[in-house]
Amino acid sequence: MRGAALRGGGESLSHVDPVAIHGPPAYLPSRVKPLSHPDNLYVSAAEGWLMLGDARSAREELAKLSPKVREEAGVAELEWTICARAEDWIAAFAVAEQMVQTNPERSFGWVHRAYAARRMPGGGLARAWALLRPAAEKFPKEHLIPYNLACYAAQSERLEEAWDWLQRARDASGNSEEVKAMALVDDDLRPLWGRLSGEGSKGPP
Repeated sequence: MRGAALRGGGESLSHVDPVAIHGPPAYLPSRVKPLSHPDNLYVSAAEGWLMLGDARSAREELAKLSPKVREEAGVAELEWTICARAEDWIAAFAVAEQMVQTNPERSFGWVHRAYAARRMPGGGLARAWALLRPAAEKFPKEHLIPYNLACYAAQSERLEEAWDWLQRARDASGNSEEVKAMALVDDDLRPLWGRLSGEGSKGPP
C-alpha cells in the first residue's frame, strides 16, 4: 500500500524524498510564504514539532491560526503532512480537498487527496483513481500523477494500463532511469518488476 506522494507541485525528481514511496513525504518548510506575527511563530513551532515527530503538538500549533491563514497553500501542505504523519487520513483528505478547491492549479492537493482517499475508511483504490485521473491532463508535466495512477492500476490488476501510465511518468519526469529505479523498489508496482528489468521485451508484464 504505497504509491508516491510529493512535497509540492512542479518539483524535479531530485527533490522527491525517497521515503515518500513508503509513506508520507518529508516536508519543506520553505514552501510556507512569510507570515505576519504571531502566525509565523505558530507555523515555525508546528514545523519544529513535526521534525521532532510530534504530530499532535504540531496540529495544536496550527489550530491557533485563523482559517484564512490555514488556507494558504504552504500552510495547507504543512497541515496535510502533519495529518499524514499521524495517519489521520480523514483529516488529510479534508485538507487536500480544500486545497483542490482553493488552489486547483497546484498538483499537491490532487495527488495528496488521492493518497489519503486510498487509505481512509470508505476509500480505496477505485476512489483514489477516480479522484486523481482528471489531473493527468491538467498537469501533463507532473510525473507523480501518472506514477500514482500506474500504482493504482497495477494494484487493480490492470497491468497493461499500469505499464502505459508508468511510461508516461518516465517521459514526464525528464529522468526515465530514476523513475524506473523508484518503481523497482515500490511494492505497488511489483507486478511490473519483471517487465521493467527486461525493458525491451514484448511479452506480457
